[in-house]
Amino acid sequence: MIDERSAAPSGPPQFAPAQEGFRAGFLSFVGRPNVGKSTLTNALVGDKIAITSNKPQTTRHTIRGIVHGEGHQIVLVDTPGLHRPRTLLGKRLNELVSETLADVDAIAFCLPANEAIGPGDRYIAQHVRDMGRKPLIAVVTKADTVSRQALGEQLVAVEALGREITDGRGWDAIVPVSAVSDYQIGRLASVLAEHMPESAPLYPTDAVTDESDTTYIAELVREAALEGVRDELPHSLAVAVEEVVPREDRPAEKPLTDVRVTVYVERPSQKAIVIGKGGSRLKSIGAAARPAIQKRLGTQVHLDLHVKVLKDWQRDPKQLNRLGF
Repeated sequence: MIDERSAAPSGPPQFAPAQEGFRAGFLSFVGRPNVGKSTLTNALVGDKIAITSNKPQTTRHTIRGIVHGEGHQIVLVDTPGLHRPRTLLGKRLNELVSETLADVDAIAFCLPANEAIGPGDRYIAQHVRDMGRKPLIAVVTKADTVSRQALGEQLVAVEALGREITDGRGWDAIVPVSAVSDYQIGRLASVLAEHMPESAPLYPTDAVTDESDTTYIAELVREAALEGVRDELPHSLAVAVEEVVPREDRPAEKPLTDVRVTVYVERPSQKAIVIGKGGSRLKSIGAAARPAIQKRLGTQVHLDLHVKVLKDWQRDPKQLNRLGF
Protein backbone atom coordinates (compact mmCIF):
# COMPACT_ATOMS: atom_id res chain seq x y z
CA MET A 1 0.00 0.00 0.00
CA ILE A 2 1.36 3.41 -0.96
CA ASP A 3 1.69 5.93 1.85
CA GLU A 4 0.73 9.30 0.32
CA ARG A 5 2.15 12.13 2.40
CA SER A 6 1.82 15.83 1.82
CA ALA A 7 4.76 17.81 0.47
CA ALA A 8 4.24 20.43 3.17
CA PRO A 9 5.45 19.95 6.77
CA SER A 10 2.98 18.72 9.36
CA GLY A 11 1.00 21.19 11.49
CA PRO A 12 -1.48 23.86 10.55
CA PRO A 13 -0.68 25.65 7.28
CA GLN A 14 0.61 29.21 7.59
CA PHE A 15 -0.57 31.63 4.91
CA ALA A 16 0.87 35.09 4.27
CA PRO A 17 -1.17 37.81 5.95
CA ALA A 18 -3.85 39.37 3.78
CA GLN A 19 -2.73 42.64 2.24
CA GLU A 20 -4.13 45.04 -0.29
CA GLY A 21 -2.71 44.61 -3.77
CA PHE A 22 -1.35 41.10 -3.15
CA ARG A 23 -1.04 39.14 -6.40
CA ALA A 24 -1.31 35.38 -6.76
CA GLY A 25 -2.02 33.13 -9.70
CA PHE A 26 -0.96 30.35 -12.01
CA LEU A 27 1.60 30.66 -14.79
CA SER A 28 2.71 27.99 -17.23
CA PHE A 29 6.06 27.65 -18.93
CA VAL A 30 5.80 26.36 -22.49
CA GLY A 31 8.45 25.62 -25.06
CA ARG A 32 10.11 22.91 -27.05
CA PRO A 33 11.56 19.95 -25.16
CA ASN A 34 14.91 20.67 -23.52
CA VAL A 35 14.77 24.49 -23.55
CA GLY A 36 15.33 24.73 -19.81
CA LYS A 37 11.78 24.96 -18.41
CA SER A 38 12.39 22.58 -15.50
CA THR A 39 15.75 24.13 -14.60
CA LEU A 40 14.12 27.57 -14.65
CA THR A 41 11.27 26.33 -12.44
CA ASN A 42 13.76 25.03 -9.87
CA ALA A 43 15.72 28.30 -9.94
CA LEU A 44 12.64 30.45 -9.34
CA VAL A 45 11.30 28.23 -6.56
CA GLY A 46 14.73 27.96 -4.94
CA ASP A 47 14.43 24.21 -4.54
CA LYS A 48 14.57 21.11 -6.72
CA ILE A 49 10.99 20.20 -7.56
CA ALA A 50 11.31 19.23 -11.23
CA ILE A 51 13.78 16.75 -12.65
CA THR A 52 16.22 17.95 -15.27
CA SER A 53 18.03 16.16 -18.05
CA ASN A 54 19.57 16.90 -21.42
CA LYS A 55 17.22 14.30 -22.89
CA PRO A 56 14.08 15.56 -24.70
CA GLN A 57 10.65 15.12 -23.10
CA THR A 58 12.04 14.78 -19.58
CA THR A 59 8.92 16.33 -18.02
CA ARG A 60 5.81 14.14 -18.33
CA HIS A 61 3.54 15.68 -15.70
CA THR A 62 2.37 19.16 -14.86
CA ILE A 63 4.49 20.11 -11.88
CA ARG A 64 3.52 23.00 -9.64
CA GLY A 65 6.28 25.02 -8.05
CA ILE A 66 5.39 27.87 -5.71
CA VAL A 67 7.36 31.12 -5.76
CA HIS A 68 6.92 33.34 -2.68
CA GLY A 69 7.78 37.03 -2.88
CA GLU A 70 7.02 40.34 -1.25
CA GLY A 71 3.39 40.98 -2.15
CA HIS A 72 3.01 38.03 -4.50
CA GLN A 73 2.82 34.27 -4.91
CA ILE A 74 3.34 32.67 -8.31
CA VAL A 75 2.32 29.06 -8.90
CA LEU A 76 4.52 27.83 -11.74
CA VAL A 77 3.11 24.98 -13.78
CA ASP A 78 5.97 23.25 -15.58
CA THR A 79 4.55 21.28 -18.50
CA PRO A 80 5.89 18.64 -20.90
CA GLY A 81 7.46 20.15 -24.00
CA LEU A 82 5.03 20.56 -26.88
CA HIS A 83 6.06 18.50 -29.90
CA ARG A 84 4.67 16.70 -32.93
CA PRO A 85 3.58 13.41 -31.34
CA ARG A 86 4.67 10.05 -32.73
CA THR A 87 3.04 7.88 -30.08
CA LEU A 88 -0.14 7.81 -28.03
CA LEU A 89 1.94 8.96 -25.06
CA GLY A 90 3.12 12.00 -27.04
CA LYS A 91 -0.45 12.83 -28.02
CA ARG A 92 -1.61 12.61 -24.40
CA LEU A 93 1.25 14.81 -23.21
CA ASN A 94 0.29 17.47 -25.75
CA GLU A 95 -3.33 17.26 -24.61
CA LEU A 96 -2.15 17.72 -21.03
CA VAL A 97 -0.30 20.90 -22.02
CA SER A 98 -3.35 22.30 -23.85
CA GLU A 99 -5.61 21.63 -20.86
CA THR A 100 -3.10 23.30 -18.54
CA LEU A 101 -2.73 26.40 -20.72
CA ALA A 102 -6.49 26.89 -20.78
CA ASP A 103 -6.55 27.20 -16.97
CA VAL A 104 -3.56 29.39 -16.14
CA ASP A 105 -3.55 33.17 -15.71
CA ALA A 106 -0.48 33.82 -17.87
CA ILE A 107 1.91 31.99 -20.19
CA ALA A 108 5.70 32.23 -20.37
CA PHE A 109 7.11 31.06 -23.72
CA CYS A 110 10.69 29.77 -23.27
CA LEU A 111 13.05 30.11 -26.22
CA PRO A 112 16.75 29.28 -25.85
CA ALA A 113 19.31 31.96 -26.62
CA ASN A 114 21.63 29.50 -28.34
CA GLU A 115 19.20 28.14 -30.95
CA ALA A 116 17.50 29.90 -33.85
CA ILE A 117 13.72 30.10 -33.79
CA GLY A 118 12.48 27.17 -35.84
CA PRO A 119 9.45 25.10 -36.85
CA GLY A 120 9.08 23.63 -33.36
CA ASP A 121 8.74 27.11 -31.84
CA ARG A 122 6.17 28.11 -34.46
CA TYR A 123 4.24 24.90 -33.80
CA ILE A 124 4.00 25.90 -30.15
CA ALA A 125 3.11 29.46 -31.13
CA GLN A 126 -0.01 28.13 -32.85
CA HIS A 127 -1.14 26.56 -29.58
CA VAL A 128 -0.39 29.72 -27.63
CA ARG A 129 -2.38 31.78 -30.13
CA ASP A 130 -5.40 29.53 -29.52
CA MET A 131 -5.39 30.28 -25.79
CA GLY A 132 -7.02 33.69 -26.28
CA ARG A 133 -5.98 36.93 -24.60
CA LYS A 134 -3.68 35.95 -21.75
CA PRO A 135 -0.53 37.80 -20.70
CA LEU A 136 2.35 36.40 -22.77
CA ILE A 137 5.91 36.73 -21.51
CA ALA A 138 8.87 35.65 -23.64
CA VAL A 139 11.70 34.11 -21.61
CA VAL A 140 14.98 33.77 -23.47
CA THR A 141 16.72 30.97 -21.59
CA LYS A 142 20.39 29.91 -21.49
CA ALA A 143 21.60 33.51 -21.89
CA ASP A 144 24.95 32.48 -20.42
CA THR A 145 25.72 30.26 -23.42
CA VAL A 146 26.02 33.04 -26.04
CA SER A 147 27.85 36.32 -26.55
CA ARG A 148 26.22 39.64 -25.79
CA GLN A 149 25.85 40.34 -29.50
CA ALA A 150 24.24 36.96 -30.19
CA LEU A 151 21.87 37.47 -27.28
CA GLY A 152 20.83 40.84 -28.69
CA GLU A 153 20.17 39.29 -32.10
CA GLN A 154 18.03 36.56 -30.50
CA LEU A 155 16.02 39.14 -28.56
CA VAL A 156 15.23 40.92 -31.84
CA ALA A 157 14.10 37.63 -33.41
CA VAL A 158 11.97 36.81 -30.36
CA GLU A 159 10.37 40.23 -30.47
CA ALA A 160 9.43 39.67 -34.13
CA LEU A 161 7.91 36.29 -33.28
CA GLY A 162 5.79 37.96 -30.59
CA ARG A 163 4.35 40.45 -33.04
CA GLU A 164 3.64 37.60 -35.44
CA ILE A 165 1.65 35.47 -32.99
CA THR A 166 -0.26 38.37 -31.41
CA ASP A 167 -1.35 40.18 -34.59
CA GLY A 168 1.10 42.98 -33.98
CA ARG A 169 0.47 43.53 -30.26
CA GLY A 170 3.72 41.90 -29.20
CA TRP A 171 4.81 40.25 -25.96
CA ASP A 172 3.77 41.70 -22.62
CA ALA A 173 7.44 41.40 -21.66
CA ILE A 174 10.70 39.84 -22.86
CA VAL A 175 13.23 38.71 -20.25
CA PRO A 176 16.59 37.03 -20.99
CA VAL A 177 17.70 34.74 -18.17
CA SER A 178 20.16 32.07 -17.14
CA ALA A 179 19.05 29.62 -14.49
CA VAL A 180 22.59 28.24 -14.27
CA SER A 181 24.26 31.59 -13.47
CA ASP A 182 21.19 33.10 -11.74
CA TYR A 183 21.15 35.90 -14.31
CA GLN A 184 17.93 37.94 -14.03
CA ILE A 185 16.02 35.24 -12.13
CA GLY A 186 14.86 37.83 -9.60
CA ARG A 187 13.89 40.21 -12.39
CA LEU A 188 11.87 37.46 -14.08
CA ALA A 189 9.99 36.72 -10.84
CA SER A 190 9.06 40.40 -10.55
CA VAL A 191 7.84 40.55 -14.15
CA LEU A 192 5.77 37.39 -13.78
CA ALA A 193 4.23 38.72 -10.56
CA GLU A 194 3.11 41.90 -12.35
CA HIS A 195 0.92 39.77 -14.61
CA MET A 196 -0.77 37.79 -11.85
CA PRO A 197 -4.30 38.79 -10.77
CA GLU A 198 -4.97 40.38 -7.41
CA SER A 199 -5.72 37.52 -5.03
CA ALA A 200 -5.12 36.21 -1.54
CA PRO A 201 -2.24 33.69 -1.26
CA LEU A 202 -3.15 30.29 -2.70
CA TYR A 203 -0.66 28.14 -0.76
CA PRO A 204 0.97 28.21 2.70
CA THR A 205 4.19 30.20 3.00
CA ASP A 206 6.35 27.08 3.53
CA ALA A 207 5.02 25.16 0.50
CA VAL A 208 7.29 24.83 -2.53
CA THR A 209 5.21 22.29 -4.46
CA ASP A 210 1.96 20.36 -4.27
CA GLU A 211 3.50 17.30 -5.88
CA SER A 212 2.95 14.07 -3.93
CA ASP A 213 5.82 12.09 -2.44
CA THR A 214 5.23 9.15 -4.76
CA THR A 215 5.28 11.28 -7.90
CA TYR A 216 8.43 13.03 -6.72
CA ILE A 217 10.18 9.75 -5.93
CA ALA A 218 9.26 8.29 -9.31
CA GLU A 219 10.64 11.37 -11.04
CA LEU A 220 13.90 11.25 -9.07
CA VAL A 221 14.45 7.63 -10.06
CA ARG A 222 13.65 8.41 -13.70
CA GLU A 223 16.08 11.34 -13.65
CA ALA A 224 18.86 9.08 -12.37
CA ALA A 225 18.00 6.41 -14.93
CA LEU A 226 18.18 8.92 -17.80
CA GLU A 227 21.78 9.85 -17.14
CA GLY A 228 24.15 8.50 -19.75
CA VAL A 229 21.68 6.27 -21.59
CA ARG A 230 21.23 5.98 -25.35
CA ASP A 231 19.02 8.48 -27.13
CA GLU A 232 16.22 6.02 -27.85
CA LEU A 233 15.87 4.79 -24.27
CA PRO A 234 14.49 7.90 -22.46
CA HIS A 235 11.16 7.70 -24.28
CA SER A 236 10.81 4.04 -23.29
CA LEU A 237 11.44 4.58 -19.57
CA ALA A 238 8.53 4.80 -17.13
CA VAL A 239 8.73 4.59 -13.35
CA ALA A 240 6.07 3.54 -10.86
CA VAL A 241 6.34 3.68 -7.06
CA GLU A 242 4.77 0.52 -5.68
CA GLU A 243 5.22 1.09 -1.95
CA VAL A 244 6.39 3.71 0.56
CA VAL A 245 6.07 2.38 4.10
CA PRO A 246 7.88 2.92 7.40
CA ARG A 247 9.96 -0.08 8.50
CA GLU A 248 8.39 -1.70 11.57
CA ASP A 249 10.31 -2.35 14.77
CA ARG A 250 12.74 0.52 14.22
CA PRO A 251 13.87 2.82 17.07
CA ALA A 252 12.02 6.13 17.03
CA GLU A 253 15.32 8.00 16.72
CA LYS A 254 16.41 5.90 13.70
CA PRO A 255 13.38 5.54 11.40
CA LEU A 256 13.73 3.76 8.08
CA THR A 257 11.37 3.89 5.12
CA ASP A 258 11.06 1.06 2.60
CA VAL A 259 10.55 2.38 -0.93
CA ARG A 260 9.80 -0.12 -3.69
CA VAL A 261 10.03 1.17 -7.26
CA THR A 262 9.58 -0.47 -10.66
CA VAL A 263 11.30 0.85 -13.77
CA TYR A 264 9.46 -0.13 -16.96
CA VAL A 265 11.04 -0.43 -20.40
CA GLU A 266 9.66 -1.66 -23.71
CA ARG A 267 12.20 -4.31 -24.76
CA PRO A 268 14.46 -6.90 -23.09
CA SER A 269 17.54 -5.21 -24.57
CA GLN A 270 16.56 -2.00 -22.78
CA LYS A 271 16.16 -3.90 -19.53
CA ALA A 272 19.75 -5.09 -19.84
CA ILE A 273 20.94 -1.49 -20.36
CA VAL A 274 19.16 -0.20 -17.27
CA ILE A 275 20.38 -3.06 -15.05
CA GLY A 276 23.95 -2.99 -16.36
CA LYS A 277 26.64 -5.63 -15.98
CA GLY A 278 26.14 -7.43 -12.70
CA GLY A 279 23.48 -4.93 -11.71
CA SER A 280 26.05 -2.10 -11.63
CA ARG A 281 23.93 0.48 -13.43
CA LEU A 282 20.84 -0.21 -11.33
CA LYS A 283 22.94 0.26 -8.18
CA SER A 284 24.22 3.60 -9.47
CA ILE A 285 20.64 4.71 -10.21
CA GLY A 286 19.68 3.91 -6.64
CA ALA A 287 22.73 5.68 -5.23
CA ALA A 288 21.96 8.82 -7.27
CA ALA A 289 18.27 8.98 -6.35
CA ARG A 290 18.44 7.97 -2.68
CA PRO A 291 19.81 11.21 -1.10
CA ALA A 292 17.01 13.39 -2.51
CA ILE A 293 14.39 10.79 -1.56
CA GLN A 294 15.73 10.73 2.01
CA LYS A 295 15.66 14.52 2.15
CA ARG A 296 12.04 14.53 0.98
CA LEU A 297 10.85 11.82 3.40
CA GLY A 298 12.99 12.95 6.32
CA THR A 299 14.24 9.42 7.08
CA GLN A 300 16.84 6.94 5.94
CA VAL A 301 15.56 4.96 2.97
CA HIS A 302 15.91 1.40 1.77
CA LEU A 303 15.35 1.76 -1.98
CA ASP A 304 14.33 -1.47 -3.73
CA LEU A 305 14.52 -1.10 -7.53
CA HIS A 306 13.21 -3.57 -10.10
CA VAL A 307 13.17 -3.43 -13.90
CA LYS A 308 10.35 -4.96 -15.95
CA VAL A 309 9.50 -5.12 -19.65
CA LEU A 310 6.14 -3.66 -20.63
CA LYS A 311 6.07 -4.07 -24.39
CA ASP A 312 5.15 -0.95 -26.39
CA TRP A 313 3.59 0.75 -23.36
CA GLN A 314 3.80 4.16 -25.07
CA ARG A 315 1.24 3.02 -27.64
CA ASP A 316 -1.02 0.92 -25.42
CA PRO A 317 -4.00 2.84 -23.93
CA LYS A 318 -4.43 0.28 -21.14
CA GLN A 319 -0.80 0.48 -20.04
CA LEU A 320 -0.74 4.28 -20.31
CA ASN A 321 -3.76 4.45 -18.02
CA ARG A 322 -2.05 2.07 -15.59
CA LEU A 323 1.05 4.26 -15.51
CA GLY A 324 -0.98 7.41 -14.93
CA PHE A 325 -0.89 9.01 -18.40
